[in-house]
Amino acid sequence: MVAGRLALAIPSNTVRSFLSNGPSDAWLGVTIRPVQIPRPSAVGGNTQPFGLLLLEVEPNSPASTASLLPGDILLGADQKAFTSVGDLWTVLQGVGPRLVRLEFLRGDYSRVRRVTAQLGVENASRSHAAA
Repeated sequence: MVAGRLALAIPSNTVRSFLSNGPSDAWLGVTIRPVQIPRPSAVGGNTQPFGLLLLEVEPNSPASTASLLPGDILLGADQKAFTSVGDLWTVLQGVGPRLVRLEFLRGDYSRVRRVTAQLGVENASRSHAAA
């Protein structure tokens, strides 16, 4: 797909999964970028080099309600470390209300924090789906 002179590609496995599983109300309300975790040895001996940096948090989104902030780095969900952006997508899959426990770093990255986000609750002010 080309949009505004920008070529976008969706992996065939993602399309196949969407078509076979049907629609999902997956929405956390964040803009993310994969990053290497700064000073991984300072995070309780964690040697995980991968995280998802929150660039933006949409107001009134599940992420905002869970008190996530731009600059936080998501490490994993439900006690499973993220190794790719697709791991977050997998966690968000599903229909209906559900809770997901996210692990993240904030500030000086000296300790892993945890928060629970409520997914699958329709927000009237939501204008588009994001990660």
